[in-house]
Amino acid sequence: MLRTALALSALTGRSFKFENIRARRDKPGLAPQHLTGVKGVAEICHAVVEGDKVGSTSLRFEPGTVEPGDFRFDVGTAGSITLVLQACMLACARTRARTEFDILGGTNVRMSPPSDYLEHILFPFLRTMGYEIDVRVPARGFYPQGGGEMIVGVARGEHILPLDLENRGRFVGINGVCFTQKLPDHIAERMASTAQKTLVGHAPVKLFMDRRQGHSIGAGIFLSAEYENTLLAGDALGEQGISSEKLGELAAVALLREMDSAGTLDVHNADQILPYLALAAGPSTFLVSELSMHFQTQVEIIRKFIDFRIDVKAVGNAFRVSVTPSHT
Repeated sequence: MLRTALALSALTGRSFKFENIRARRDKPGLAPQHLTGVKGVAEICHAVVEGDKVGSTSLRFEPGTVEPGDFRFDVGTAGSITLVLQACMLACARTRARTEFDILGGTNVRMSPPSDYLEHILFPFLRTMGYEIDVRVPARGFYPQGGGEMIVGVARGEHILPLDLENRGRFVGINGVCFTQKLPDHIAERMASTAQKTLVGHAPVKLFMDRRQGHSIGAGIFLSAEYENTLLAGDALGEQGISSEKLGELAAVALLREMDSAGTLDVHNADQILPYLALAAGPSTFLVSELSMHFQTQVEIIRKFIDFRIDVKAVGNAFRVSVTPSHT
């Protein structure tokens, strides 16, 4: 809610006030990752902000004018880089000049999209919509040490193009990366072996080994199914007590779950790309296996800043979603 509100406030020039931020959490209020997003968007649009401190449960945000440039933000912990990027990139969604974000923190952390997801799933769709995006991940960052870095440059084309995802098209294959940092090489190989076995019958499957020696310790696997018209994803992040083999299995099963549905966007992409579809130059259509709480929340937050129409219809084991911006 906060990330989308920040970005759309910057885009539309509409102020907002948030109360009871994370009020039911053990540690209520803004965490460092949320605060980095607030300060990042505020810097991008020269906003006046009240309540921008760790632990604050209230925030007032009065945006100025969005200006492109080169920005560097440090979460200061293993907090999610990608969640900060979600807010900052969307704030610049209407900006044609190139803007670069260099963000330090966690690239692969629980309860947030991994950097691999943005690089291999979300960004390809945004390029289809007319954005020019380049990305580098010089270092991975895992909980609790962090130390990751992601550098993303983005510029908008002449128009924000809609997406027509009525069907997946021909199946092309499965790609993936098994990544480790400061861990033995065999961990990545074991993840890959189990994933390959679980995905048998869905050839070709091409897995890349990404072994690094960085600041923090961690491992995981990211998989994507490529179709003629779309991409679907599944992933798993290492944690204590979960074997390499189990990680490979979990990621493969998550991917197969999406592949077995009729979705043309996976459940995570549906909510992440929705604000861009609401800004597009025409109506968009996609299918998704379920309407997550994140998706439903996105719809309500976007409506507070942008006029658009959304129509949802159950189709077999999926939902057909049509998004029509008010200016089309």
